[in-house]
Amino acid sequence: MKQLEVQIMGQSYLLGCPEGGEERLQLAVQKVDEAMCKIRDAGKLKARDRIAVLAALNLAFELSERGTAAATKGQTPAGTSANAAPMPESLHGLISRLDNALAGDGQLL
Repeated sequence: MKQLEVQIMGQSYLLGCPEGGEERLQLAVQKVDEAMCKIRDAGKLKARDRIAVLAALNLAFELSERGTAAATKGQTPAGTSANAAPMPESLHGLISRLDNALAGDGQLL
């Protein structure tokens, strides 16, 4: 396995990468970096770990939305099973609860 150094929100990470997966990993890193920077730049959160959690939830929600759209069209999105039932409403509720909990904790760094 190859190692690849990447930057996310200005911080370096050394990631394991399977041979031939460099381009896909770079695209994933770019998507995560963009999602985290967007949250950080909105000014609501400063703690990197909290930003990472929100970015992960937003990306998971986006992925589940794609799964719902594909299921509506009778397709199975890559990486999911035909029997998997996306739960966008419950995920949306989780994101809202997390936003509310993080907004008022007064513990942001």
